[in-house]
Amino acid sequence: MNKASRFAAMIRMITVAPVMALATLGILYRLRPDIFQGAFHYILSIIFLTILPLAAYPLQPILPKLRDKGREGQRGLAMVMAVLGYLCGIASALYLHAPNELLLIYWVYFISGMGILLFNKVLKIRASGHACGVTGPIAILTYFAGIKALVSIVVLAPVYWASLKMKRHTVSQLFWGSVIPIFALIIAASQMP
Repeated sequence: MNKASRFAAMIRMITVAPVMALATLGILYRLRPDIFQGAFHYILSIIFLTILPLAAYPLQPILPKLRDKGREGQRGLAMVMAVLGYLCGIASALYLHAPNELLLIYWVYFISGMGILLFNKVLKIRASGHACGVTGPIAILTYFAGIKALVSIVVLAPVYWASLKMKRHTVSQLFWGSVIPIFALIIAASQMP
């Protein structure tokens, strides 16, 4: 693997959806602590949006049915663990009366996950989960922190480049993956009180 390919792989590794979620939650906790109303909901959001989805990577090699499925088994388990985390986030936010803003974030992640599944499995239009996992946080930051957060859009350029360089996605797949979380945010925000 040449230097450019190694760099592309590194970019994709540090911009996976759970890592981007962690960065977004940290920024929001600093800029808008009212979204969490304290450390308890902040920690729960990290568990549901970062730790549970990331748990797929160490779990896949030890689960007998997925051990030999390689990257596809890992991706499938990651999607299951992510959706489980999103559902747990929604359930905990409702049960623990978390602020509506935090519930909105969970809903954006859940609707985005369902959108990726709909596109890839039902419509048979491959949409990049990676682009979704980067664009969603940018949309959420912009929604809560204002137009100045659009500066974070610069993160998309290296993510797109890395995905194209490693031949993981086409421009079309990156586009669809980027559109899904924007619509998820619009849908979720329109349903909030």
